[in-house]
Amino acid sequence: MAPSKIPPPPDSLPRAIQVRGVRHNTLRDLDVDVPLWRTVVIAGVSGSGKTSLAMGTLYAEGLHRFLEGLSTYSRRRLTQAQRPDADRIDNLPPALALRQRPPVPGPRSTVGTMSEVLNVLRLTMSRLGTHRCPNGHDVPPTIATQAMEIQCPTCGIRFEAPGAESFAFNSYGACPRCQGLGTVFEVDPATLVPDPAKTIAEGAVLPWNVGGRRLSMYAAGELGVRLDVPYGKLSRREKELVMNGEPVKQMVTVSGRNGRPVQLNVSYDNAVTAAQRSDNSKYLNSHTCPVCHGSRLRPEALTSRLNGRNLAEISALDLDHLVEFAGGLTPLMPAELDRLTTGLIGELTGAIAPLLDLGLGYLGLDRAGATLSTGERQRIELTSTVRSNTTGMLYVLDEPSVGLHPSNVEGLRKTIAALAGNGNSVVIVEHDLDVIRTADWIIEMGPGAGRLGGTILAQGPPDSVARDRRSIIGPYLAGKPAVTRPPRPLSPSKIEINVGRLWNLHNVKASFPVNRLTGVAGPSGAGKTSLVLDSLVPAARASLAGKALPAHVKSLDLGSLRQVVEIDATPIGLNARSTPSTYSGAFDAIRAHFAAASGRPAGHFSFNTKDGQCPTCKGLGSIDLDVQYLPDINVECPTCHGARFNDETLSVRVDDRTIADVLTLTVREALDHFADVPAIVRPLRPILDVGLDYLRLGEPTPSLSGGESQRLRIAARLRSSQRDVLYVLDEPSTGLHPVDIRTLVGVFDRLLDAGATIVVIDHDLDVLAAADHLIDMGPTGGPAGGRIVAQGTPAEVAANPESVTGPWLGR
Repeated sequence: MAPSKIPPPPDSLPRAIQVRGVRHNTLRDLDVDVPLWRTVVIAGVSGSGKTSLAMGTLYAEGLHRFLEGLSTYSRRRLTQAQRPDADRIDNLPPALALRQRPPVPGPRSTVGTMSEVLNVLRLTMSRLGTHRCPNGHDVPPTIATQAMEIQCPTCGIRFEAPGAESFAFNSYGACPRCQGLGTVFEVDPATLVPDPAKTIAEGAVLPWNVGGRRLSMYAAGELGVRLDVPYGKLSRREKELVMNGEPVKQMVTVSGRNGRPVQLNVSYDNAVTAAQRSDNSKYLNSHTCPVCHGSRLRPEALTSRLNGRNLAEISALDLDHLVEFAGGLTPLMPAELDRLTTGLIGELTGAIAPLLDLGLGYLGLDRAGATLSTGERQRIELTSTVRSNTTGMLYVLDEPSVGLHPSNVEGLRKTIAALAGNGNSVVIVEHDLDVIRTADWIIEMGPGAGRLGGTILAQGPPDSVARDRRSIIGPYLAGKPAVTRPPRPLSPSKIEINVGRLWNLHNVKASFPVNRLTGVAGPSGAGKTSLVLDSLVPAARASLAGKALPAHVKSLDLGSLRQVVEIDATPIGLNARSTPSTYSGAFDAIRAHFAAASGRPAGHFSFNTKDGQCPTCKGLGSIDLDVQYLPDINVECPTCHGARFNDETLSVRVDDRTIADVLTLTVREALDHFADVPAIVRPLRPILDVGLDYLRLGEPTPSLSGGESQRLRIAARLRSSQRDVLYVLDEPSTGLHPVDIRTLVGVFDRLLDAGATIVVIDHDLDVLAAADHLIDMGPTGGPAGGRIVAQGTPAEVAANPESVTGPWLGR
């Protein structure tokens, strides 16, 4: 019988998410239709409202509707975003999001656990592996071995069959010595007494110098240790008692608050024990676990094998070779397990396939998650999303191209297309022009940032937006370069580093011209981070501090450089009390200005002190309402109405503005308002120079994008001398529109003019093309990478046939 023809979907299905009257951050009564079942890119300059629309509106509301299907108990246990303020949002599917910068994984996370490939591999090992009986005989897989108990065909003994959890280093399979971490931490005795010339009474034993642990010092004196003799001159017995003495009870006499002697019964902690209990990393050395040799697994878990390899050996394979290994298992399995074998191997290769599509084939399952770059972590998250194979969802992706080399973007586009092809709607906040050009629809926010943004500037298919005269990104879609900057001639002075062995780096020698902009390019995993952030930066800091270089750095010549500054895109501050005005130091000058004009102390004009802050919200301007099974609701403080200050402080007006009014000003408005107050202008002027003049003085810095955070950090540095300072920036193009890239390069030139040297790790072709010197690493990630394949001016690298970045740079 021929299969029935599936009828087309009804015309009544909604074609767009209808968003009406959204009021969120810079969005003011915004109306927009977001096409459904398509790939939609939201573009615009930094601060124009892209993230407010995508994450703060579509994702926040979509997630809330998704969670409405769960029980109240489940909802209470999940972190929920506050619902956006909007008149209505219709036809919105349940939503999932992929954020711009996934959190750095903990010490127990690996590529295998993050991608969940290891889960499938553990199950495969338990079902298809050859297990060893207690008497040392190998038991190959059969139908019989799928039971809870296995009988050894050689000696007849019965033993419990290992399950998937038996091979989990986060569970039953964990090594008993390191608890599944693969490394152990032990106290380094040399760190406990760094200055043997000091006496114990003078603080020679560092772990005894904190709080109640000083009592152990007095106990040591009662036990026969001389406290007034330099530690280096103590007898061997005294030093042994200090370091490893038994935990005995000892009566000690100390002075009370009134000066009278007080007797206490003290439990003596030797220096090593005190260091362990302090949990201070400066006392600890880490090294590979001597029991599991870094595999994280208990010895019993390593006796089971698949095709002659245990789980640690299989996990050490890179994903490219793991696929080949998995494909070779089927012929080795008994025919009676064909169905089980086909299912497990299919599940395993299916879990690996999206990782390969995104260019992660060089990673091994045992690679620690904390060692991955931002782009690698994000792509692993993305593959987990693709594997879910859902339909009818809204996926909101916040700059998925972060950390991706142009050669990897094709795999990203394929993955995004797979999400949309499954019947999902994909909304992407993006600046990468190749990703934007392949979207079905573009919504461009603008025209400016902050109060100048929050409106729809242009929308439509990419070719339509490219021709739209109102569009800011249109000319760049049509091929206009963001930056035109000829390279500066190189000076003979340069920084030189020789890295021995670290990850995939092997005897790599690199040089960075002084007082010039050097770009470091290459695919993810090619060794950029290892060379710059894990070698150059720590080696430079150690050298400048007069300390030994890291063990993997053979040599370093810094020339005349006197300082190294690393600037990343992590959020600034931990809460709403951190603002551009407090971070830049301008708020101190503003409070002093108000104090001088009013005759009151400067503390009266701070929202961080009781003298100035609103007593209800404690200077936050808002309060959180716990509504049990719904997400907390953040509402404006009913006392100060968001002003943060108490009535007495708000009664003071200087130049017809209260201190709260000043915090609502943008940086540009504040510069105009305080033009005659140099102490306020000085810290604010650099913020204007880096293109952040639209930021309000009082907005929370944790809410800034990664690119904004980096530029604010640069602004803070512009006030000090730049001569002989090395700046290292990790992907400063994150979150930046081509217009913002031009501003960023202008900031670089200002630093260079002042005598600085800049090293930038980036994938943005406009940033790389603007460099004076370019180092291209590759040719791929992982073991096949780790070397410099081309270097020189951007034009020279583009013309070099060995360069991985060259083809895209030349284009």
